[in-house]
Amino acid sequence: MGESILECTVLNILRKPGDRVGLDDSILEVATDKVDTEVPCPYNGILVEWLVKENDIVEIGSPVAKIQVQADGVADAGITGKDALVEIIEEEKAAIIIEKELAENVLTQTPDKITYHELGDASTFYSPLVLSIARQENISPQELSSITGTGADNRVTKNDMLAYLKNRNIPASGQQVKTQSVSGQTEIFEMDRMRKMISQRMTESRKISAHVTSFIETDMTPVVNWREAVKQEYRKKSGDSITFTPILIEAVAKAIRDYPLINISVEGDKIIKKKDINIGMAVALPDGNLIVPVIHQADQYDLPALARKVNELAKRARENKLKPDDLAGGTYSVSNIGAFANLMGTPIIVQPQVAIMAFGAIKKKPAVIETPQGDLIGIRSMMFISHSYDHRVVDGSLGGLFLKRVNDYLENFDTRRTLI
Repeated sequence: MGESILECTVLNILRKPGDRVGLDDSILEVATDKVDTEVPCPYNGILVEWLVKENDIVEIGSPVAKIQVQADGVADAGITGKDALVEIIEEEKAAIIIEKELAENVLTQTPDKITYHELGDASTFYSPLVLSIARQENISPQELSSITGTGADNRVTKNDMLAYLKNRNIPASGQQVKTQSVSGQTEIFEMDRMRKMISQRMTESRKISAHVTSFIETDMTPVVNWREAVKQEYRKKSGDSITFTPILIEAVAKAIRDYPLINISVEGDKIIKKKDINIGMAVALPDGNLIVPVIHQADQYDLPALARKVNELAKRARENKLKPDDLAGGTYSVSNIGAFANLMGTPIIVQPQVAIMAFGAIKKKPAVIETPQGDLIGIRSMMFISHSYDHRVVDGSLGGLFLKRVNDYLENFDTRRTLI
């Protein structure tokens, strides 16, 4: 799930005890602070017992189920042969009884003055997660019963609820929240799950790393002029746009090769130097949250391939189609805050990395141009770069030299390059 992920939430259990499961069959859906994903089965066999239930928060690496495999028995259960088959049948019967009892109990509760027994058919099963969403969004029992389910036996799933809510009521912010008015002048609403996790991660990072930020002003005129000259032809031939982001990431990847001690992490009193250069790029999502997909081995891409990769990851991030691998293994991160017209900022390090770079808005301004004939004043496209680094292991010399090297790669950009 990625080295920075410590726990996940069980969203949906996709298979029942007694089901025959195959290698890589999806058996469980979980959510982290970064992505929702399905968990594949690691064996061929029969699912004997679930050790978790929906809505449980589970530590990464802990067992979640017991599976009967051909000759190895059931892990930690000591069940083999005929006894295992009897156990499986009994488990399945018990699961059916428990499921019906859970449905009857949950559907007759009256949380937040919403009573679900009015649905009439007590055999209709709604998972705790679906009921939790219904309570949070003030969906009445009658309204809940009208939602079409796409799950097994036509059950309503989390995705069915989210799709229904998207069409039911979309606030101006694009974020589904439960609000409360106080004296008509203030409004209180709950953070969504991703915002809570972002809040936790950012607070932890400030506590872990001794943040220092350095700045430099970079002359982006060669890059701006080159991009202006090639962007229409690139769009015509590729059907996509060429943004500044792949150019910036390319400069960072080259600078990391020159200064590999920026590509490290800290574990206790040990420094771990990473050989792969995996650059995370911050992407703003439509709901206002932030996610950081990773370009693995970014230094191995040429600029056209890097442009395609950046566009692909950004698109999938905004469509909520990222896989766990897309978010794992980052060794350094960048944020293009210039996309929001910000001149500069002091970004917070993504743990367990030790540095992050933010690129500000590119603005035309008068600047001194040094020539063999003397200094001149001209209009140049200038950009501030902010470099935050962990002063526990990155001193000002390394942090500053690395920043200067990124600056040099951008200012000396080869304008004779082609993209197609």
